[in-house]
Amino acid sequence: MAAAKLEWEDIQYLWKRKDTVGEGADRHRRGAYAPRAMKIAAFGGDFRRCQKDRLRGEFWQNCLMFHRTLLPLMVVLATCVGSTLQAQTASSNQPASRLRPPAGVTAVRELEYGRVRSRSLHLDLYLPEKATNALPLIIWIHGGAWRAGSKNDLVPPLALAAEGYAVASVEYRLSQEAIFPAQIYDCKAAVRWLRANAARYHLDPAKFVAWGASAGGHLAALLGTSDGVAALEGHVNNIDQSSAVQAVVDWYGPSDLLQIGIPDSDIKHNEPGSPESQLMGGPLLENKDKAAAASPVTYVSKKSPPFLIMHGDKDRSVPFNQSELLDAALRKAGVDSTFIPVKGVGHGFSGPQYLPPAREFLKRCLK
Repeated sequence: MAAAKLEWEDIQYLWKRKDTVGEGADRHRRGAYAPRAMKIAAFGGDFRRCQKDRLRGEFWQNCLMFHRTLLPLMVVLATCVGSTLQAQTASSNQPASRLRPPAGVTAVRELEYGRVRSRSLHLDLYLPEKATNALPLIIWIHGGAWRAGSKNDLVPPLALAAEGYAVASVEYRLSQEAIFPAQIYDCKAAVRWLRANAARYHLDPAKFVAWGASAGGHLAALLGTSDGVAALEGHVNNIDQSSAVQAVVDWYGPSDLLQIGIPDSDIKHNEPGSPESQLMGGPLLENKDKAAAASPVTYVSKKSPPFLIMHGDKDRSVPFNQSELLDAALRKAGVDSTFIPVKGVGHGFSGPQYLPPAREFLKRCLK
């Protein structure tokens, strides 16, 4: 008889029938189980020996259990995971959801402003269609605790593009991809690229404004105070150009990472898992030199550009005190600093009602 494929019932019969040795085996051979016994004998070669070795039966049972239950389940899970990864990959290859520019404004998207090894860095540029003169430029830097967010997120100053400003929304590497100073390297590279291409896009290279919120506010402020600091420039991407900006709008950004954990806050900034620690690549308080190097207040000097600082006085994420410290340092250095506490407001404001102070500040600084 040719060897047959064992089924689950065969194995179950094998290991459960303890009386299938000796005379019990003969009874089963002659009785209703004869076909199954013959099948097992054909498969295993020695029915009595196979029956006697119950452990062997348990082994085959486990094998078939895996084959019948766990293996199909693993296949289903692998299929689901594969489908999810495929969908995510496909999504990453699709154009991201796009901001709709105001009427009369043209969007020039996915401009490569630099490369770090094989990593391409991009910005989106929004240009008024009927401009006749070189345009002042607002460089928007998104927030997200340095570990989230995108240039495709909300861009509050985009509303000013209809009023004669060009607006660039900049991508930068997040902390899970690269730790500090990668973020400021990228922002400075974007400024240099925009300055190198100012004539092509009708930009005024003498009227660049850095504007950001939260983590983006921190990077905008750092752009403003660290002009000429070689350690924060990076080594590639239009290094012959200046990364200076002529004004800064800082919305509720951290300014002194060595003091950010002192006031009461919903975020434990000094903890090893905090956004600041992730930015440093290690616990904040164990990287004090690096934290100082990442703090805009460290570089404040009389050469720093004018600042507009706005911060909600009910902010439970970035302490209100951070903007007070920056404003005090700027004023002490003799820098034009306008600090506007936003009464009764917490973290993350961005609506059009907060634009008028910025509009007036830019008119004054860029006239």
